[in-house]
Amino acid sequence: MTLTVGFDLDMTLIDSRPGIRACYLALSERTGTYIDADLAVTRLGPPLADELINWFPAERVPAMADLYREMYPATAIAATPAMAGAGQAMEAVRAAGGRTMVVTAKYEPNAKLHLAHLGLEPDVVVGDLWAEQKALALREYGARVYVGDHVGDVRGAHTAGALSVAVATGPCDGDELRAAGADVVLDDLGAFPAWLAGYREAPGAASLA
Repeated sequence: MTLTVGFDLDMTLIDSRPGIRACYLALSERTGTYIDADLAVTRLGPPLADELINWFPAERVPAMADLYREMYPATAIAATPAMAGAGQAMEAVRAAGGRTMVVTAKYEPNAKLHLAHLGLEPDVVVGDLWAEQKALALREYGARVYVGDHVGDVRGAHTAGALSVAVATGPCDGDELRAAGADVVLDDLGAFPAWLAGYREAPGAASLA
């Protein structure tokens, strides 16, 4: 069986804080509504609407989400770097004969723009899924491992019956990720290739590519 590894996007594969901060500032200027962009980027992970409700009345959130997404490509893509070790982590899966997928709460077209801009080429990209909803895509593609930075990613992995590998590069620290039930906690993606090699050599892994 081919090993399929899923990755989250924001704060797992990409450091989206600079781009998202810039987009919130642009949205604030466009709408005349105060948004604390520095605060917003400390709690990345959940869907966009979960953040916008802090700044706009509920009835305006859908329209503001559409405007944010419209502004995002010109504002956020170029400002967003890859996380250290992102390319190497994905390459480690490919070198093992596996396939990679990205499952993210981010609007899918914008997620694909980020990946293309940074030269990251997963086999599958699925957007607009958060926490337990991510299990829909992970199950569909048979992911055995899901790598993310948020407790919501831990829940998504476990709901899918996948191994939760957490990286402490986002808003949730290692203790929080462990408390949420992460099976493995790594400091960052730089540790992922060595972990993957050990995982594939472990008893019971013989059926994996």
